[in-house]
Amino acid sequence: MKSSESEFVDRMGLVMERLGATRSMGRLWAWLMICDPPDPSLTDLAAELGLSKTAVSTVARQLEAAGIIERVPTATREHRYREVGGGWAQILQVQLGLVKQSLDTLEYGLSLLGEDRVHQRVRLEETRDFFAFTVQDGDEMLHRWQEYRERSS
Repeated sequence: MKSSESEFVDRMGLVMERLGATRSMGRLWAWLMICDPPDPSLTDLAAELGLSKTAVSTVARQLEAAGIIERVPTATREHRYREVGGGWAQILQVQLGLVKQSLDTLEYGLSLLGEDRVHQRVRLEETRDFFAFTVQDGDEMLHRWQEYRERSS
């Protein structure tokens, strides 16, 4: 890996870490976006990223489960991987799903509070309303993103 590529991979590791994932996830995903030749093996990935094969395998399974990378079919038992387009949209969909689940919890919290607990209700209602807005706006943004991608193709 060239030093400029290594810097990109490391920077993406930090980006993903800031978003709540692991640095290794970001580094693996970044490398799969730019590696040449494409579709590296588990062994290749471990060597390039300076990680154990076990660590790469674990992270690859997590990214695969999230729909961000996929295993490439091979004639051998060797595991090869590639990046799947649409990864950022997929990440946002997962995050919006978690926010949607939070709405139920906030509604439950509101059901516990009597009308006399005005300050507490205001805080919960504001949070619930912000989460509901985020879900609606996020869903609309993903729809606009899809339209944009279709026009750009």
